[in-house]
Amino acid sequence: MNEALAGKVIVVVGGTSGLGLAAAKAILQAGAAGVVVTGRSAERGQSALAQLGGQAESLLGDAANPRHAEAAIDAARKKWGHCDALYHVAGGSGRSWGDGPLHELTDEAVPRTLELNLQSVIYSNRAMVRHFLQTGTRGPVLNLGSVLGWSPSPRFFSTHVYAAAKSGIIGFTKACAACYAARGIRFNVIAPALVDTPMARRAAGNELIQAFIHHKQPLDGGRIGCPEDLDAAVVYLLSDGAKFTTGQVLAVDGGWGVSEGHA
Repeated sequence: MNEALAGKVIVVVGGTSGLGLAAAKAILQAGAAGVVVTGRSAERGQSALAQLGGQAESLLGDAANPRHAEAAIDAARKKWGHCDALYHVAGGSGRSWGDGPLHELTDEAVPRTLELNLQSVIYSNRAMVRHFLQTGTRGPVLNLGSVLGWSPSPRFFSTHVYAAAKSGIIGFTKACAACYAARGIRFNVIAPALVDTPMARRAAGNELIQAFIHHKQPLDGGRIGCPEDLDAAVVYLLSDGAKFTTGQVLAVDGGWGVSEGHA
């Protein structure tokens, strides 16, 4: 059994489905004492608890609420007596609000997409840093980014506010890493490309995008990623094995960033 996270208690914001749920499972498999997963769906929360077992707690709420991550950290401390790390996964597409190419953006898409994908990260990271400072402890904060934060795909993935938010996560994370490094508080980003999650259903059902991904993500036969493809990186960056690593962006992208996307 992997013991990289032995005894640790970790909050996964957005951990009741997709990438977050896969990460929560990997965290427990790596020896963690407990995990708190949060999400906006009570049904998904119950399903996550059924899969994670007695070492998990689920919290219902909206990650864009400034108090949401605070409540999750408090839940961890109440049950296990401590909270050692935070992984922020929550986010999503703004297409339903009108995110898209700049000239087509709706007024609603701008604040709503930024709130979901960037503002929520700022609030959760703030909550974890305050916890570390108040308790005199140290540890990692990990944020989920996207390759679209620096490697655009104009033909199939022109959601410009989403890209701005994911780029913003990188700048924010690096600024925090620089500020808190001397206190032993680490900040890093994991950036996937296209992964098979509920958010990716539009792309997964499009034959043209599938053909594009076959060449754009050529590793392992050329495919859409699986949530589990990120698990080893998550465990590493949350573990003491990464105690000398901060301010980094790790792309787990199937080769997206180094591929042209066509034969």
